[in-house]
Amino acid sequence: MAGINRVILVGNLGKDPEVMTFESNNKKASFSLATTESYKDKSGNWVEQTEWHNIVLWGYLAEKKLAKGDQVYIEGKIRSRSWEDKDGNKRYTTEILGDKVLKLGRTGREADTTRENGAQVSPSVQEMPPEMEAPQDDLPF
Repeated sequence: MAGINRVILVGNLGKDPEVMTFESNNKKASFSLATTESYKDKSGNWVEQTEWHNIVLWGYLAEKKLAKGDQVYIEGKIRSRSWEDKDGNKRYTTEILGDKVLKLGRTGREADTTRENGAQVSPSVQEMPPEMEAPQDDLPF
């Protein structure tokens, strides 16, 4: 039986994406994403736990207009890799290779709408990929 390596995250960008363009004109964007869970401890106090994820986007996804604080939905897979640093030490990292990205909204001082050609557009509608649009069919239910 084949395995499944699928991740779904909803969180906020911890920094602006670092975008690299290679000789082949292919692009790579890297950034950190924070996901926060809230729960009550034994004393009844609310506790927030934040997990940080390293996100990598390739190709057209690396060209998305994302910024620090943006709330995004990301689907992808977990990938671990290793390399040697300049001192010859073996280093390891775990990343999420995103293959679907949807900008959900803004946090902080940013508004929940943006201006595009003078019209206000919801970020979630502006960034909605075609495969996530509602299907058009004739079914009565």
